[in-house]
Amino acid sequence: MAYPAAIHESQVLVENSRPERIQQTFPHVLPEEKENLLRSFHPDYISTAFRRLQVGPNRGDMTPNELADVLESSPIIGAHDPLPTKPEAACDVLVIGGGGAGASSALLAQENGAQVLLTTKLRFGDANTIMAQGGIQAADKENDSPAIHYLDVMGGGGFTNDPDLVEALVNDAPGVIAWLESLGAMFDKGEDGTLRTIHGGGTSRKRMHAARDYTGAEIMRTLRDEVRSRENGKGGSIQVWEFRPVIELLTDEQGRIAGALLKELDTGKLIIVQSKAVIIATGGSGRLHYQGFPTTNHYGATADGLVLAYRVGAKLSFVDTMQYHPTGAAFPEQILGQLVTEKVRGLGAQICNVDGEQFVYPLETRDVESAAIIRECTKKGKGVVTPSGQLAVWLDAPMIDLLKGPGTIARELPAMVRQYKRFGIDMTQVPILIYPTLHYQNGGIAIHPDGSTEVPGLFVAGEAAGGIHGRNRLMGNSLLDICVFGRRSGKAAADYLKDNHPGVPTLRHLEKWTNDLIQAGLQENLPAPMLLPDYRRKQVLVC
Repeated sequence: MAYPAAIHESQVLVENSRPERIQQTFPHVLPEEKENLLRSFHPDYISTAFRRLQVGPNRGDMTPNELADVLESSPIIGAHDPLPTKPEAACDVLVIGGGGAGASSALLAQENGAQVLLTTKLRFGDANTIMAQGGIQAADKENDSPAIHYLDVMGGGGFTNDPDLVEALVNDAPGVIAWLESLGAMFDKGEDGTLRTIHGGGTSRKRMHAARDYTGAEIMRTLRDEVRSRENGKGGSIQVWEFRPVIELLTDEQGRIAGALLKELDTGKLIIVQSKAVIIATGGSGRLHYQGFPTTNHYGATADGLVLAYRVGAKLSFVDTMQYHPTGAAFPEQILGQLVTEKVRGLGAQICNVDGEQFVYPLETRDVESAAIIRECTKKGKGVVTPSGQLAVWLDAPMIDLLKGPGTIARELPAMVRQYKRFGIDMTQVPILIYPTLHYQNGGIAIHPDGSTEVPGLFVAGEAAGGIHGRNRLMGNSLLDICVFGRRSGKAAADYLKDNHPGVPTLRHLEKWTNDLIQAGLQENLPAPMLLPDYRRKQVLVC
């Protein structure tokens, strides 16, 4: 598939401007300009897209309309509805979610003597983790340190991050890389065996470790294989259930977590699991499609963990901010919204408008980069318009080979090259079209550095947790945080077992929740957790 004639002229302008741009040093957005740029063009600042929550621990806080709908939803099951007469399983620690955070949690809980059941909505490994491409940060080089990494993380988040969580993130990072390598993860290395690192947006040092452009898939492969190998481990064991999402948490008479109610997707059967602790590792919420944006997220990212935790009284943090990745695919339409990894820009690709002009430094933080692209396309009218009407700008990938030598793109970005070649586009030779896409849930359930929450027995890891990244996450810190806080929550949950023994599991917390909905006039809301997005056409045409 060649580019349509309507945008070919713009493509030529980009290609002809390369000699000039090779010599061009494009400046960063100045600090005094950043706030105005974000407030004017970033989706987080569109007031009509948000509303105040009326019930729950975050009552009065602003959040996107789509997230408010599921947080203030009716339960799938009522407080007095009949339940299975006996539990189908009992365990020490129930892990909800089969991505990198859930796998890390399960491994560390098992290592610390717990009997673990990991249950997941889809297949084990169907998660945003496996779709992450660019890399994982860790300050393990001589010119770097956790302190410098800390400053980068805080700066990227607008200095709003929870400093204790950031401290845990950066201090554990070098150990996480060593741990993953010990389990068999294969990161990119030089000929002498030294780990190779590159820059990411907002980083002051080259600390991005990668496995080509399928880093998340390599980490998920490693963690999943390790979990499977320990299903009959010494001291503790891990059992894995697939296609069994949790629809409600269970609490005892003192409000402590006592297990969960699951639904078997293929039969609709309800299942009770008793547990002494629960780790929520359910990931993000991109499939809610905030403000109609396409998303990079996997099919099951519907904010289920936030809904479950919110109903039992867990407070949320930073639920008014989402991350829009600046480089989502804008053409061809078949891959609209799919991630074009930040590693492409980290290697030297530049962002250009319809006239072939570079208009923003390519390694700004993601919020600034996205806002600049939206401004270029809307206010300045210098975006490319695809045949379907999608606004876009050019990401000039061939600059990589010009700057770093022929073959660099093919060597460093093999998965990305294959993705575009499916549609007849050779990104080693021609620029590609991109536009911001909904990528990450900056906020989530408020946690302490060990992954615990204010609800006894409830722990959280991964994208479902809030506070780590503040108002904007830097590239490479999500694959890091799933391992850091997965490991920490797994150990903390196992330690919690020593002095806590929950009572009879009930749905008693739903009585108060339902009454609060009625008082707020919200009892007619659609039930949640959503479990899976509904893409069916609302009307069927009859011929």
